[in-house]
Amino acid sequence: MAASFDEMRRILRDLPGPDLDAATEVVRRQAELTKPPGSLGRLEEIAEWLATWQGRSRPRVERPRIAVFAGTHGIAQRGVSAYPAEVTAQMVKNFVSGGAAINQLARSIDADLRIYELDVAHPTDDFSRGAAMSEARAANAMAYGMMAAEPGIDVLCLGEMGIGNTTAAATLAAALFGGGGADWAGPGTGVAGAALERKIAVIDEALAFHARAIAARDPLVLLAAVGGEELAAITGAVLAARMGRIPVLLDGYACTAAAAVLHAVDRRSLDHCLVAHRSAEPGHARLLAALGKRPLLDLDMRLGEATGAALAVPLLKAAAACHDGMATFAEAGVSGKEGS
Repeated sequence: MAASFDEMRRILRDLPGPDLDAATEVVRRQAELTKPPGSLGRLEEIAEWLATWQGRSRPRVERPRIAVFAGTHGIAQRGVSAYPAEVTAQMVKNFVSGGAAINQLARSIDADLRIYELDVAHPTDDFSRGAAMSEARAANAMAYGMMAAEPGIDVLCLGEMGIGNTTAAATLAAALFGGGGADWAGPGTGVAGAALERKIAVIDEALAFHARAIAARDPLVLLAAVGGEELAAITGAVLAARMGRIPVLLDGYACTAAAAVLHAVDRRSLDHCLVAHRSAEPGHARLLAALGKRPLLDLDMRLGEATGAALAVPLLKAAAACHDGMATFAEAGVSGKEGS
C-alpha cells in the first residue's frame, strides 16, 4: 500500500517525548562522578541527550548504524553541479564495493553501514519548472527511509549521495525559512564563478515558480516540490527514529535540510537529533541558526555520505563511557568538593 502525506502527518501528531526520568537520573549521577561539575563540557550534555532518547539512565553506543541514501535529481540538468548526474549511480557502486570515504570511516568505528538506493535510474523532475516529485513519490521515499530505524540501534547516523542535492537543499531551506538563492547556495561539488551564479539563478527561478506553495507553508508539500528522493528518505528516517526512540546524528547541509522539514512542522521534532558537524557549505551555518542547533565538529568538510556523522560517533562513545564507567566520589573514596 502506497504511503501518503496524511499518514506522515498523523505520525507527526503523535511524537513521543523525552524520557525525563532517565534525564533526571543522568543529572544526578553526573553530580556524583569524580570530577568538578560540568568539567567534561559537552560530553556531559551528550550523555544526558543519549539517555533521554534511548530511554535508559546508562546510555550506550555499541550498535551505531550509518544509513546513506542515494537519489538522482532532474535539476542537475541545469548545470548546477561540477559533476554529471550519472556520478550518483557510479558512487553507489563505489559504496557497495567499499571504496568510498564512508566505508573507511564506518570500519574505523565498527559501525553497520547500509546503503539505501532509491530510484536512481529515474531522476526527479526539474523543480525549477514543476514539482520535483508527486506527493506519492515523496511519501513513498519517506516510507522507504523509515526502514533504516530498526530496533536495537543505539544511534542512527544519516547521510546522502545525489548530484544536485545541494541545490535542492538550498532551495528547500529558502522555501522553509525565507531568503533567496544567494543566501543559501554554495559551491557544492566545487562550482564557482559563472557556474555558481547559474546555480543561484536556478534556485531563484524555482522559488518564483513555487511561490504559491511556499506561501501555503506546508513543509511536506515543499519537500515534494523542491526536494529529492534521498532527502525525503532522510526525513522519513528521522521521523521513524523518533518513534523508535533512537538518537540521530545528522550529517551536513543536505541532510540537515531534509530534517528541517520536520522542524518546520513541529519545533520539537528534532530534539532527538544532534548535528554532527558544520559543513563548509555556507548555507549550513544559516540553517543551523534557524534550527537552533550547535554542531559537534567543524572540520571544513562538505563531502556528504554521512562522513561527518561517522566522525562524531566516537564523541558519543566517549560520553557514554565516561558517564557509565567513572567512579562516584563515594566509590573512589574521594572527598567531594565543598564551597566555591
